[in-house]
Amino acid sequence: MYPPRSRSRQSKHTSKRRRRTAWIWINASLLLLITAALSYYFISSNGSEGSASPPQQGEALVSPSPDPTLAPTAVPTPEATATPEPSVPVEAPEISPSPLMDGTPTEALETEPPAAPTEAPVSDIDSSQGSGVASGLSEEDAAGSTVTLNFAGDAIFSGKVGELLDKKGYSYSYAGLNGLFKQDDLTVLNLETPITTRGMAANKQYVFKGAPEALDALKAAGVDAVNLANNHTLDQGVQGLEDTLSNLSERGIPYVGAGLTSKEAYSAQYFERNGIKIAVLGFTRVIPQSDWMAGMRSPGVASVYDSAEGLKAIAQAKKSADMVVVVVHWGKERVEQYDSVQQSLGRSFIDAGADLVIGGHPHVLQGIEPYKGKWIAYSTGNFIFTRSTVPATWETAIFQAECTKKGQCSLQLKPMDAELAQSVPMNEVDGQLLLKRLESLSAGLITIGSDGKVKQVNR
Repeated sequence: MYPPRSRSRQSKHTSKRRRRTAWIWINASLLLLITAALSYYFISSNGSEGSASPPQQGEALVSPSPDPTLAPTAVPTPEATATPEPSVPVEAPEISPSPLMDGTPTEALETEPPAAPTEAPVSDIDSSQGSGVASGLSEEDAAGSTVTLNFAGDAIFSGKVGELLDKKGYSYSYAGLNGLFKQDDLTVLNLETPITTRGMAANKQYVFKGAPEALDALKAAGVDAVNLANNHTLDQGVQGLEDTLSNLSERGIPYVGAGLTSKEAYSAQYFERNGIKIAVLGFTRVIPQSDWMAGMRSPGVASVYDSAEGLKAIAQAKKSADMVVVVVHWGKERVEQYDSVQQSLGRSFIDAGADLVIGGHPHVLQGIEPYKGKWIAYSTGNFIFTRSTVPATWETAIFQAECTKKGQCSLQLKPMDAELAQSVPMNEVDGQLLLKRLESLSAGLITIGSDGKVKQVNR
Protein backbone atom coordinates (compact mmCIF):
# COMPACT_ATOMS: atom_id res chain seq x y z
CA MET A 1 0.00 0.00 0.00
CA TYR A 2 1.03 3.52 -0.67
CA PRO A 3 1.24 5.81 2.26
CA PRO A 4 -1.75 8.17 2.51
CA ARG A 5 -1.33 11.63 0.89
CA SER A 6 -1.04 14.50 3.30
CA ARG A 7 -3.78 17.09 3.45
CA SER A 8 -1.30 19.79 2.43
CA ARG A 9 -0.45 18.02 -0.85
CA GLN A 10 -4.13 17.50 -1.65
CA SER A 11 -4.78 21.18 -0.95
CA LYS A 12 -1.97 22.27 -3.29
CA HIS A 13 -3.28 20.05 -6.10
CA THR A 14 -6.81 21.38 -5.68
CA SER A 15 -5.51 24.98 -5.72
CA LYS A 16 -3.58 24.40 -8.95
CA ARG A 17 -6.64 22.87 -10.60
CA ARG A 18 -8.76 25.84 -9.57
CA ARG A 19 -6.21 28.35 -10.88
CA ARG A 20 -5.99 26.50 -14.18
CA THR A 21 -9.78 26.44 -14.48
CA ALA A 22 -9.95 30.15 -13.66
CA TRP A 23 -7.37 31.03 -16.35
CA ILE A 24 -9.29 28.98 -18.90
CA TRP A 25 -12.51 30.87 -18.12
CA ILE A 26 -10.75 34.24 -18.18
CA ASN A 27 -9.13 33.53 -21.57
CA ALA A 28 -12.40 32.23 -22.98
CA SER A 29 -14.22 35.32 -21.74
CA LEU A 30 -11.60 37.63 -23.28
CA LEU A 31 -11.85 35.82 -26.63
CA LEU A 32 -15.64 36.16 -26.56
CA LEU A 33 -15.40 39.87 -25.75
CA ILE A 34 -12.88 40.47 -28.55
CA THR A 35 -15.04 38.50 -31.02
CA ALA A 36 -18.13 40.47 -30.01
CA ALA A 37 -16.31 43.80 -30.32
CA LEU A 38 -15.00 42.99 -33.79
CA SER A 39 -18.41 41.77 -34.93
CA TYR A 40 -20.06 44.97 -33.69
CA TYR A 41 -17.46 47.12 -35.45
CA PHE A 42 -17.94 45.48 -38.83
CA ILE A 43 -21.72 45.37 -38.56
CA SER A 44 -21.99 49.02 -37.54
CA SER A 45 -19.54 50.14 -40.24
CA ASN A 46 -21.46 48.37 -42.98
CA GLY A 47 -24.74 49.57 -41.60
CA SER A 48 -23.69 53.23 -41.53
CA GLU A 49 -22.83 53.22 -45.23
CA GLY A 50 -26.22 51.99 -46.27
CA SER A 51 -28.40 53.47 -43.59
CA ALA A 52 -28.67 57.01 -44.94
CA SER A 53 -32.23 58.23 -45.19
CA PRO A 54 -33.69 57.80 -48.66
CA PRO A 55 -34.08 60.98 -50.75
CA GLN A 56 -37.28 62.88 -50.03
CA GLN A 57 -39.63 64.06 -52.73
CA GLY A 58 -37.72 66.31 -55.11
CA GLU A 59 -34.33 65.07 -53.88
CA ALA A 60 -31.80 62.96 -55.72
CA LEU A 61 -28.09 62.38 -55.96
CA VAL A 62 -26.07 64.12 -58.62
CA SER A 63 -24.72 61.50 -60.97
CA PRO A 64 -21.15 60.86 -59.86
CA SER A 65 -18.51 62.74 -61.78
CA PRO A 66 -15.83 60.60 -63.41
CA ASP A 67 -13.33 63.01 -61.82
CA PRO A 68 -11.63 60.91 -59.09
CA THR A 69 -10.77 64.00 -57.07
CA LEU A 70 -14.42 64.74 -56.35
CA ALA A 71 -16.55 62.65 -54.06
CA PRO A 72 -20.22 62.27 -55.06
CA THR A 73 -22.11 65.10 -53.45
CA ALA A 74 -25.61 64.88 -52.02
CA VAL A 75 -27.96 67.32 -53.68
CA PRO A 76 -29.70 69.78 -51.39
CA THR A 77 -33.42 70.18 -51.77
CA PRO A 78 -34.82 72.84 -54.09
CA GLU A 79 -34.72 76.54 -53.32
CA ALA A 80 -36.90 77.79 -50.51
CA THR A 81 -39.96 79.92 -51.02
CA ALA A 82 -41.14 82.58 -48.59
CA THR A 83 -43.77 80.31 -47.02
CA PRO A 84 -42.84 76.73 -47.87
CA GLU A 85 -45.62 74.21 -48.18
CA PRO A 86 -45.19 71.27 -45.77
CA SER A 87 -44.69 68.79 -48.60
CA VAL A 88 -42.19 70.91 -50.52
CA PRO A 89 -38.51 70.26 -49.76
CA VAL A 90 -36.48 73.41 -49.23
CA GLU A 91 -32.79 74.12 -49.57
CA ALA A 92 -32.31 76.80 -46.91
CA PRO A 93 -34.37 79.44 -45.13
CA GLU A 94 -34.55 82.77 -46.91
CA ILE A 95 -33.64 86.09 -45.44
CA SER A 96 -35.93 89.08 -45.62
CA PRO A 97 -36.02 90.68 -49.08
CA SER A 98 -33.70 93.59 -49.60
CA PRO A 99 -35.33 96.91 -50.47
CA LEU A 100 -34.80 98.58 -53.79
CA MET A 101 -32.98 101.87 -53.96
CA ASP A 102 -36.33 103.67 -53.87
CA GLY A 103 -37.32 101.86 -50.68
CA THR A 104 -39.92 99.47 -52.10
CA PRO A 105 -39.44 95.71 -51.65
CA THR A 106 -37.58 93.96 -54.44
CA GLU A 107 -39.48 91.31 -56.30
CA ALA A 108 -36.31 90.25 -58.05
CA LEU A 109 -34.16 88.18 -55.77
CA GLU A 110 -35.18 84.92 -54.12
CA THR A 111 -32.32 85.03 -51.69
CA GLU A 112 -30.45 82.73 -49.39
CA PRO A 113 -28.19 83.93 -46.56
CA PRO A 114 -24.95 85.28 -48.07
CA ALA A 115 -22.81 82.89 -46.08
CA ALA A 116 -19.82 81.07 -47.47
CA PRO A 117 -20.78 77.80 -49.16
CA THR A 118 -20.34 74.75 -46.99
CA GLU A 119 -18.51 72.83 -49.66
CA ALA A 120 -15.65 74.62 -51.37
CA PRO A 121 -14.67 73.75 -54.93
CA VAL A 122 -11.56 71.79 -55.69
CA SER A 123 -8.90 74.29 -56.72
CA ASP A 124 -5.53 72.69 -56.03
CA ILE A 125 -5.56 70.33 -58.97
CA ASP A 126 -4.76 70.58 -62.64
CA SER A 127 -8.17 71.29 -64.18
CA SER A 128 -7.13 69.76 -67.49
CA GLN A 129 -7.12 66.45 -65.56
CA GLY A 130 -4.14 65.14 -67.47
CA SER A 131 -5.72 65.74 -70.85
CA GLY A 132 -2.81 67.89 -71.99
CA VAL A 133 -5.29 70.27 -73.64
CA ALA A 134 -5.31 73.94 -72.67
CA SER A 135 -8.62 75.80 -72.73
CA GLY A 136 -8.79 78.40 -75.48
CA LEU A 137 -7.83 78.67 -79.13
CA SER A 138 -4.42 77.99 -80.57
CA GLU A 139 -3.17 80.07 -83.50
CA GLU A 140 -4.01 77.17 -85.77
CA ASP A 141 -7.57 76.99 -84.39
CA ALA A 142 -8.11 80.74 -84.74
CA ALA A 143 -6.97 80.64 -88.36
CA GLY A 144 -9.85 78.36 -89.33
CA SER A 145 -13.59 78.91 -89.45
CA THR A 146 -15.04 80.04 -86.11
CA VAL A 147 -18.30 81.26 -84.61
CA THR A 148 -18.80 84.09 -82.11
CA LEU A 149 -21.28 83.45 -79.31
CA ASN A 150 -22.53 85.92 -76.67
CA PHE A 151 -24.09 84.94 -73.35
CA ALA A 152 -25.87 87.33 -70.99
CA GLY A 153 -27.34 86.81 -67.53
CA ASP A 154 -30.84 86.75 -66.08
CA ALA A 155 -33.56 88.83 -67.74
CA ILE A 156 -36.99 89.76 -66.37
CA PHE A 157 -39.75 92.12 -67.57
CA SER A 158 -41.72 92.31 -64.35
CA GLY A 159 -42.24 94.71 -61.43
CA LYS A 160 -40.08 97.85 -61.49
CA VAL A 161 -38.45 96.66 -64.72
CA GLY A 162 -41.81 96.32 -66.46
CA GLU A 163 -42.98 99.71 -65.18
CA LEU A 164 -39.88 101.47 -66.52
CA LEU A 165 -40.02 99.67 -69.87
CA ASP A 166 -43.68 100.63 -70.25
CA LYS A 167 -42.54 104.25 -70.17
CA LYS A 168 -39.29 104.06 -72.12
CA GLY A 169 -40.09 101.20 -74.50
CA TYR A 170 -38.74 97.67 -74.41
CA SER A 171 -35.79 98.50 -76.66
CA TYR A 172 -34.43 100.55 -73.74
CA SER A 173 -32.96 97.36 -72.26
CA TYR A 174 -30.52 97.01 -75.16
CA ALA A 175 -29.73 100.66 -75.86
CA GLY A 176 -26.27 100.48 -74.30
CA LEU A 177 -25.06 97.48 -76.30
CA ASN A 178 -24.31 99.33 -79.55
CA GLY A 179 -25.73 96.43 -81.58
CA LEU A 180 -23.39 93.84 -80.02
CA PHE A 181 -25.89 90.98 -80.29
CA LYS A 182 -26.48 91.70 -83.98
CA GLN A 183 -22.78 91.44 -84.77
CA ASP A 184 -22.23 87.88 -83.52
CA ASP A 185 -23.34 84.47 -84.75
CA LEU A 186 -25.45 83.45 -81.76
CA THR A 187 -26.73 85.19 -78.60
CA VAL A 188 -28.32 83.29 -75.71
CA LEU A 189 -29.68 84.64 -72.41
CA ASN A 190 -31.70 83.30 -69.49
CA LEU A 191 -35.33 84.40 -69.71
CA GLU A 192 -36.51 84.38 -66.10
CA THR A 193 -40.04 85.62 -66.72
CA PRO A 194 -43.16 83.85 -67.96
CA ILE A 195 -44.36 85.77 -71.00
CA THR A 196 -48.12 85.85 -70.58
CA THR A 197 -51.10 88.03 -69.76
CA ARG A 198 -52.89 85.16 -68.02
CA GLY A 199 -52.09 82.40 -65.56
CA MET A 200 -52.43 81.84 -61.84
CA ALA A 201 -49.58 83.09 -59.64
CA ALA A 202 -47.54 80.36 -57.98
CA ASN A 203 -47.49 80.11 -54.20
CA LYS A 204 -44.03 81.60 -53.75
CA GLN A 205 -42.47 84.84 -52.59
CA TYR A 206 -41.33 86.31 -55.90
CA VAL A 207 -43.63 85.84 -58.87
CA PHE A 208 -42.92 87.34 -62.30
CA LYS A 209 -44.96 88.02 -65.43
CA GLY A 210 -43.73 89.71 -68.61
CA ALA A 211 -45.66 91.28 -71.49
CA PRO A 212 -45.45 89.53 -74.89
CA GLU A 213 -44.31 92.86 -76.43
CA ALA A 214 -41.01 92.43 -74.60
CA LEU A 215 -40.09 89.58 -76.95
CA ASP A 216 -40.29 91.80 -80.04
CA ALA A 217 -37.54 94.07 -78.72
CA LEU A 218 -35.55 91.07 -77.49
CA LYS A 219 -35.50 89.56 -80.96
CA ALA A 220 -34.83 92.91 -82.65
CA ALA A 221 -31.79 93.35 -80.39
CA GLY A 222 -30.28 90.16 -81.81
CA VAL A 223 -31.08 87.57 -79.15
CA ASP A 224 -31.23 84.21 -80.95
CA ALA A 225 -32.36 81.83 -78.20
CA VAL A 226 -33.41 81.80 -74.55
CA ASN A 227 -33.07 79.37 -71.68
CA LEU A 228 -36.26 78.65 -69.72
CA ALA A 229 -34.79 76.15 -67.26
CA ASN A 230 -34.98 78.26 -64.11
CA ASN A 231 -36.97 78.90 -60.94
CA HIS A 232 -39.47 81.40 -62.45
CA THR A 233 -40.66 79.81 -65.68
CA LEU A 234 -43.80 78.41 -63.99
CA ASP A 235 -44.51 81.49 -61.86
CA GLN A 236 -47.88 81.73 -63.63
CA GLY A 237 -48.58 78.01 -63.60
CA VAL A 238 -48.94 75.68 -66.55
CA GLN A 239 -51.05 78.19 -68.46
CA GLY A 240 -48.28 80.78 -68.11
CA LEU A 241 -45.74 78.26 -69.38
CA GLU A 242 -47.91 77.32 -72.35
CA ASP A 243 -48.34 81.00 -73.23
CA THR A 244 -44.59 81.57 -72.93
CA LEU A 245 -43.81 78.74 -75.32
CA SER A 246 -46.48 79.97 -77.71
CA ASN A 247 -45.33 83.61 -77.62
CA LEU A 248 -41.71 82.60 -78.25
CA SER A 249 -42.68 80.27 -81.11
CA GLU A 250 -44.86 82.94 -82.77
CA ARG A 251 -41.84 85.25 -82.91
CA GLY A 252 -39.42 82.57 -84.04
CA ILE A 253 -37.34 82.64 -80.88
CA PRO A 254 -36.00 79.16 -80.05
CA TYR A 255 -36.06 78.10 -76.41
CA VAL A 256 -34.45 75.35 -74.35
CA GLY A 257 -34.92 73.95 -70.87
CA ALA A 258 -38.72 73.74 -70.69
CA GLY A 259 -41.58 72.16 -72.58
CA LEU A 260 -44.94 70.44 -72.50
CA THR A 261 -43.16 67.13 -71.91
CA SER A 262 -39.78 66.02 -70.64
CA LYS A 263 -38.79 65.09 -74.18
CA GLU A 264 -39.29 68.68 -75.29
CA ALA A 265 -37.70 70.17 -72.16
CA TYR A 266 -34.50 68.13 -72.53
CA SER A 267 -34.24 68.61 -76.30
CA ALA A 268 -31.48 70.69 -77.85
CA GLN A 269 -31.91 73.54 -80.30
CA TYR A 270 -29.54 73.40 -83.26
CA PHE A 271 -28.01 76.35 -85.12
CA GLU A 272 -25.87 76.25 -88.26
CA ARG A 273 -23.35 79.11 -88.41
CA ASN A 274 -20.32 79.40 -90.70
CA GLY A 275 -20.46 75.69 -91.45
CA ILE A 276 -20.44 74.86 -87.72
CA LYS A 277 -23.42 73.12 -86.12
CA ILE A 278 -24.11 74.27 -82.56
CA ALA A 279 -26.39 72.50 -80.09
CA VAL A 280 -27.78 74.45 -77.11
CA LEU A 281 -29.31 72.78 -74.05
CA GLY A 282 -30.82 74.27 -70.88
CA PHE A 283 -31.01 72.71 -67.38
CA THR A 284 -31.84 73.87 -63.86
CA ARG A 285 -30.88 72.71 -60.41
CA VAL A 286 -33.03 75.35 -58.71
CA ILE A 287 -36.81 74.93 -58.56
CA PRO A 288 -39.32 75.83 -55.84
CA GLN A 289 -41.01 72.43 -55.79
CA SER A 290 -40.64 69.05 -57.41
CA ASP A 291 -43.76 69.22 -59.60
CA TRP A 292 -42.06 71.88 -61.71
CA MET A 293 -39.99 69.09 -63.26
CA ALA A 294 -41.16 68.11 -66.73
CA GLY A 295 -42.56 64.59 -67.00
CA MET A 296 -43.31 62.20 -69.82
CA ARG A 297 -46.81 63.69 -70.15
CA SER A 298 -46.58 66.81 -67.99
CA PRO A 299 -45.14 70.27 -68.71
CA GLY A 300 -42.21 71.69 -66.78
CA VAL A 301 -38.50 72.39 -66.79
CA ALA A 302 -35.45 70.24 -67.47
CA SER A 303 -34.18 69.47 -63.97
CA VAL A 304 -30.73 68.14 -63.11
CA TYR A 305 -31.30 67.37 -59.43
CA ASP A 306 -30.85 63.90 -60.87
CA SER A 307 -28.55 64.61 -63.79
CA ALA A 308 -28.97 61.32 -65.66
CA GLU A 309 -31.48 62.68 -68.20
CA GLY A 310 -29.41 65.81 -68.77
CA LEU A 311 -26.19 63.88 -69.33
CA LYS A 312 -28.01 61.63 -71.78
CA ALA A 313 -29.31 64.69 -73.67
CA ILE A 314 -25.78 66.12 -73.90
CA ALA A 315 -24.35 62.88 -75.26
CA GLN A 316 -27.17 62.65 -77.80
CA ALA A 317 -26.69 66.26 -78.95
CA LYS A 318 -22.97 65.70 -79.39
CA LYS A 319 -23.72 63.02 -81.96
CA SER A 320 -25.61 65.55 -84.09
CA ALA A 321 -23.56 68.74 -83.59
CA ASP A 322 -19.99 69.96 -83.86
CA MET A 323 -20.20 71.66 -80.49
CA VAL A 324 -22.57 71.57 -77.50
CA VAL A 325 -23.37 74.51 -75.20
CA VAL A 326 -25.08 73.93 -71.85
CA VAL A 327 -26.84 76.83 -70.10
CA VAL A 328 -27.52 75.90 -66.48
CA HIS A 329 -29.31 77.49 -63.51
CA TRP A 330 -27.59 76.53 -60.23
CA GLY A 331 -25.77 77.68 -57.10
CA LYS A 332 -26.71 79.98 -54.24
CA GLU A 333 -28.00 83.50 -54.68
CA ARG A 334 -25.63 86.38 -53.85
CA VAL A 335 -22.76 83.97 -53.15
CA GLU A 336 -19.78 84.82 -55.35
CA GLN A 337 -17.86 81.58 -54.82
CA TYR A 338 -19.07 78.59 -56.78
CA ASP A 339 -19.28 75.39 -54.75
CA SER A 340 -18.38 71.73 -55.20
CA VAL A 341 -21.93 70.76 -56.23
CA GLN A 342 -21.76 73.18 -59.17
CA GLN A 343 -18.23 72.05 -59.96
CA SER A 344 -19.06 68.35 -59.95
CA LEU A 345 -22.13 68.91 -62.12
CA GLY A 346 -20.36 71.26 -64.53
CA ARG A 347 -17.50 68.83 -65.02
CA SER A 348 -19.93 65.96 -65.59
CA PHE A 349 -21.54 67.99 -68.40
CA ILE A 350 -18.16 68.28 -70.12
CA ASP A 351 -17.38 64.63 -69.53
CA ALA A 352 -20.70 63.82 -71.24
CA GLY A 353 -19.79 65.89 -74.33
CA ALA A 354 -20.43 69.58 -73.62
CA ASP A 355 -17.89 72.04 -75.02
CA LEU A 356 -18.98 75.12 -73.07
CA VAL A 357 -20.95 75.48 -69.81
CA ILE A 358 -22.57 78.83 -68.94
CA GLY A 359 -24.18 79.20 -65.52
CA GLY A 360 -26.65 81.59 -63.92
CA HIS A 361 -29.01 82.17 -60.96
CA PRO A 362 -26.71 83.60 -58.21
CA HIS A 363 -27.39 87.18 -59.49
CA VAL A 364 -23.67 87.89 -58.98
CA LEU A 365 -20.65 86.95 -61.03
CA GLN A 366 -18.81 83.77 -60.08
CA GLY A 367 -15.48 82.34 -61.16
CA ILE A 368 -14.42 80.56 -64.34
CA GLU A 369 -12.82 77.13 -64.47
CA PRO A 370 -10.88 75.49 -67.31
CA TYR A 371 -11.54 71.75 -67.43
CA LYS A 372 -10.24 69.29 -70.00
CA GLY A 373 -9.69 72.06 -72.53
CA LYS A 374 -13.20 73.50 -72.02
CA TRP A 375 -14.62 76.42 -70.03
CA ILE A 376 -17.11 76.42 -67.17
CA ALA A 377 -18.41 79.95 -66.41
CA TYR A 378 -20.24 79.49 -63.14
CA SER A 379 -22.45 82.60 -63.15
CA THR A 380 -23.08 85.44 -65.58
CA GLY A 381 -24.95 87.59 -63.02
CA ASN A 382 -27.91 89.81 -63.96
CA PHE A 383 -28.64 91.38 -67.33
CA ILE A 384 -32.13 92.95 -67.42
CA PHE A 385 -33.11 93.12 -63.79
CA THR A 386 -34.16 95.16 -60.79
CA ARG A 387 -31.52 96.85 -58.67
CA SER A 388 -31.16 95.71 -55.07
CA THR A 389 -29.05 97.19 -52.27
CA VAL A 390 -26.33 94.54 -52.74
CA PRO A 391 -23.61 96.17 -54.89
CA ALA A 392 -22.32 92.85 -56.22
CA THR A 393 -25.62 92.35 -58.06
CA TRP A 394 -25.03 95.59 -60.00
CA GLU A 395 -21.92 94.16 -61.69
CA THR A 396 -22.17 91.80 -64.60
CA ALA A 397 -20.51 90.91 -67.88
CA ILE A 398 -21.29 89.63 -71.31
CA PHE A 399 -19.40 86.37 -71.88
CA GLN A 400 -18.20 86.14 -75.46
CA ALA A 401 -16.85 82.89 -76.86
CA GLU A 402 -15.14 82.26 -80.18
CA CYS A 403 -15.39 78.57 -81.06
CA THR A 404 -14.17 76.20 -83.74
CA LYS A 405 -15.79 73.25 -85.43
CA LYS A 406 -13.92 71.01 -82.96
CA GLY A 407 -15.57 72.73 -80.01
CA GLN A 408 -12.48 74.62 -78.85
CA CYS A 409 -13.42 78.07 -77.51
CA SER A 410 -11.69 81.22 -76.43
CA LEU A 411 -13.45 83.33 -73.80
CA GLN A 412 -13.59 87.11 -73.43
CA LEU A 413 -15.51 89.17 -70.86
CA LYS A 414 -17.13 92.54 -71.43
CA PRO A 415 -17.76 94.21 -68.01
CA MET A 416 -21.19 95.79 -67.65
CA ASP A 417 -23.21 97.75 -65.08
CA ALA A 418 -26.56 96.09 -64.42
CA GLU A 419 -28.75 99.14 -63.99
CA LEU A 420 -32.52 99.03 -63.58
CA ALA A 421 -33.95 97.30 -66.69
CA GLN A 422 -30.74 97.50 -68.73
CA SER A 423 -27.03 96.72 -68.73
CA VAL A 424 -24.51 99.29 -69.98
CA PRO A 425 -20.75 99.07 -70.55
CA MET A 426 -18.73 99.69 -67.40
CA ASN A 427 -16.17 102.50 -67.28
CA GLU A 428 -12.53 101.52 -67.79
CA VAL A 429 -11.40 101.75 -64.16
CA ASP A 430 -14.32 99.82 -62.72
CA GLY A 431 -14.10 97.32 -65.56
CA GLN A 432 -10.47 96.49 -64.77
CA LEU A 433 -11.27 96.09 -61.09
CA LEU A 434 -14.12 93.76 -61.97
CA LEU A 435 -11.91 91.60 -64.17
CA LYS A 436 -9.30 91.27 -61.43
CA ARG A 437 -11.95 90.36 -58.87
CA LEU A 438 -13.40 87.73 -61.20
CA GLU A 439 -9.91 86.40 -61.70
CA SER A 440 -9.52 86.07 -57.92
CA LEU A 441 -12.83 84.19 -57.72
CA SER A 442 -11.48 81.60 -60.16
CA ALA A 443 -9.21 79.85 -57.64
CA GLY A 444 -5.99 80.85 -59.40
CA LEU A 445 -6.87 78.74 -62.43
CA ILE A 446 -7.06 81.61 -64.95
CA THR A 447 -5.76 85.06 -65.74
CA ILE A 448 -7.87 87.78 -67.35
CA GLY A 449 -6.13 90.40 -69.46
CA SER A 450 -7.04 94.07 -69.57
CA ASP A 451 -8.95 93.28 -72.78
CA GLY A 452 -11.09 90.74 -70.92
CA LYS A 453 -9.53 87.70 -72.58
CA VAL A 454 -9.38 84.65 -70.33
CA LYS A 455 -6.34 82.39 -70.29
CA GLN A 456 -5.67 79.19 -68.40
CA VAL A 457 -2.83 79.24 -65.89
CA ASN A 458 -0.19 76.67 -66.81
CA ARG A 459 0.70 74.33 -63.94
